[in-house]
Amino acid sequence: MVAFQMDRQLGFLATVNVAAIVAGAILVGASFVELYNFQSMASQVPELGFLALGVMLAMMSGNGGIDLSGIALANLSGVAAYYFLRDVIPADEAPLLFTWSLIGLALGVGLVGGMLNGFLIAKVGLTPIIATLGTQLLFTGLAIVLTNGSALSIGYVEPLDDFGNATILSVPQCFALFLVVALAIGAILRFTPFGQRLLLLGNNAKAARYAGIPEKRILFLTYTVCGLLASVAGIVIAARTSSVKWDYGTSYVLIAILIAVMAGVRPEGGYGRVICVVLSATSLQMLSSLFNFMNISNFFRDLAWGVLLLVFIATSGFDFKAWFRAARS
Repeated sequence: MVAFQMDRQLGFLATVNVAAIVAGAILVGASFVELYNFQSMASQVPELGFLALGVMLAMMSGNGGIDLSGIALANLSGVAAYYFLRDVIPADEAPLLFTWSLIGLALGVGLVGGMLNGFLIAKVGLTPIIATLGTQLLFTGLAIVLTNGSALSIGYVEPLDDFGNATILSVPQCFALFLVVALAIGAILRFTPFGQRLLLLGNNAKAARYAGIPEKRILFLTYTVCGLLASVAGIVIAARTSSVKWDYGTSYVLIAILIAVMAGVRPEGGYGRVICVVLSATSLQMLSSLFNFMNISNFFRDLAWGVLLLVFIATSGFDFKAWFRAARS
């Protein structure tokens, strides 16, 4: 039964992706299915994809697991890395050193932010939604302090710009990285003791404790990984936009949760499939691109995402077979 449900979710998401492409070809025309447009859409997927993977891991841990601080930490990672580097390493004189240093600092900020979330949830015992809402405000506040509420322009730095916009074998570099990271997370969840313990913890925390699974350690590691994924999203954002700002992607928390829920990740924990998260992210990106081609307002798009999220959450635990059986009897 579980395998059937997984395959059904995978089939549904594959169908949504194909339907979005067909609808774009019909409603927009050949420009929607050109290689350049697919590359453009693919380069935009990682920003949300990395955040959605973090949301997936947090949800899988159970106990109302969620990470609301993802985009705030992503923005802080980029802001802090550039703020402390801009007067130390001249980007125009040493672009490669500057790029790798920015990546390293951003990952460091994400690591610390994720560890803070993990400490508050695993060690202090705060409810995940409260803890990550608090750190979301903290990360946003720190980014505002560093930037005085303004965007910081990085300018053109060739290695960084290439990562955000250039392609390898016609595949955007940042999208290729997203696929590699997604594959690695999928392998960890399926083949390592950590993945098995995380699934058991999400399915039945009490049974996991009786089985000797270190609950606090698993939760701490999970939210630390979520922080690292957020910082990678921040690096992608900085590379694609050549700037950093504290309020980039204000609706990304909603969309990342929507991607995870659409992928079949159960809000109550214990289940998540990386391939479904990838397909969910690509389908939403194609729908968003279709809305842009059709000049549909961004406000309507956010409304549509909110409605979709409510529908998927409301129906995630609904047994349609039981309802049909009861209706026929």
